Amino acid sequence: MNGFQITFFTEVDRRHNGKQLSEWLISLALEMHLPGATQIAAVEGFGSDRRIHSAHFIELTDQPVEIQMTVSSDDAERLFDRLREEKVQLFYV
Repeated sequence: MNGFQITFFTEVDRRHNGKQLSEWLISLALEMHLPGATQIAAVEGFGSDRRIHSAHFIELTDQPVEIQMTVSSDDAERLFDRLREEKVQLFYV
């Protein structure tokens, strides 16, 4: 398959429609019959806010999370259309 790997970056405590955002994205990938998606929990990172986000021993709410999806160009178009409809704001590469 020719296509793309899209990586979304978020944090454990972000939610959409009452669900953890990373779980919602995985569910969306399944619902849309995308070829694949993987959730990866990170230990530490920082973003445009220049603040360190990390998994703490007691609390994981600030833990960075990546969701990688493998998609065709048509799938990518459908995915981003859906994210716009849902008004989900995510950083991705």
